[in-house]
Amino acid sequence: MLLPRERGPLSRRVLQTLRSGSGHPRPATAFTELALGPDSVLTDEDAQLALWTLYELHYRGFEDVPDDLEWDPTVLRLRRTLERRLERELREAVAPRLRAVPGEAPVGQTLLALPATSSGPSPANHLHRHATREDVEDYLRERSLQQLKESDPQALVLARLTGRAKVALAELLYDEFGGGRPERLHQRLYAETMVAVGLDPTYGAYVDEVGALSLASANVMSMFGLHRRLRGAAMGHLAVFEATSSVPSRKIASGMERLGLPAAAAAYFHEHVEADAVHEHLAAEDICGVMVAEEPHLREDVLVGAAVCLHLDELSAVELTERWSRVSEVAS
Repeated sequence: MLLPRERGPLSRRVLQTLRSGSGHPRPATAFTELALGPDSVLTDEDAQLALWTLYELHYRGFEDVPDDLEWDPTVLRLRRTLERRLERELREAVAPRLRAVPGEAPVGQTLLALPATSSGPSPANHLHRHATREDVEDYLRERSLQQLKESDPQALVLARLTGRAKVALAELLYDEFGGGRPERLHQRLYAETMVAVGLDPTYGAYVDEVGALSLASANVMSMFGLHRRLRGAAMGHLAVFEATSSVPSRKIASGMERLGLPAAAAAYFHEHVEADAVHEHLAAEDICGVMVAEEPHLREDVLVGAAVCLHLDELSAVELTERWSRVSEVAS
C-alpha cells in the first residue's frame, strides 16, 4: 500500500514528514507540533486521515515509507497531538450518556444494556429492506478500513491482560482469526464479500474515498489498542461492538440475498450472526467483568470505550442513511 492523498494541511504535514524518510533532512515544519484549529477533529477528514496514516505504521505500513519511522520521535509527536485532541472530544461527547448509567450494576450487565440507549436510523434496516446494490457497495467501502484488519487492534491488547481476561480475549481472537483455518479468517471473508460485489479487496484500496467517520471508527480502535492505559476502553469498545453486530449482520445478509447478490457476498455477515452472539457475552462478562473485578479503577474507561463505540455508530448511521436517501431522491 502506498501513502494516501492529502486532504488538507494536517495530512499534508504528516505525509511530508513520512516522505522525508529516516536519516534524511526533514522540512523544518515537520519538527513542530500540528496546528489544530478550534473545530472538532472527530468529523474532520483531514485530521482523521492524518491520524489513520500514522496508525498504519503499526500495522502493515506503506511501501513508500521506511519501516523504522514507526517509532520515530517526530512521527510519534505528531500522532500524540492528534490523539490527545480526539480522546478529549470523545470523552466529552459520551459524558452525558455515561451519567445516566447506574453506578451499582455489574459492568458486564451494564455493557449489554448500553446498546438499548442508542437512537437514530439503522443502516442495517435500510440494507435489509430498501437498499440498492450501490448502497451495499457504499457500505462495504466505508467499512473496509475496519474490517480488512478486523481484530488486529484488539490483538494489541492481549499482552496487556493477565489470567482469565487474557484467556477469554485469546478465545475470542482465535475465532476472529479463523479458528486455525486461514480461509475462515474474518478479514479474508470480508475481502471475499467485496470481491463478490465487484469491489477491490486490497487493504487500504478505498482510503482516499471514505469519509471522516469511517476513518475515525478505525482510528479509535487503534488509539485504544496502542495505549496500555486505555486497555479498559479497548475492551469496553469490543464488548459493545460485538453486542451490536449479530442482529444487524442477519439483516444485512438478508438484504444482500434480496438483491440477488452471490452467496459469497453474504457469507461474512452470516458468519457474524452466530459468532458475535457468543462473543458479546465473552467480551462483556469474561473480559470486561473480570478486568473490572481485578482492577476496579478500569470501570470508567471500560464504559467510555463502550459509549464511544455507540456514539460513532450513531454518527455514521445518520451520515450513511442521509446520503442513501439523497441518492434515492435524485434517482427517482
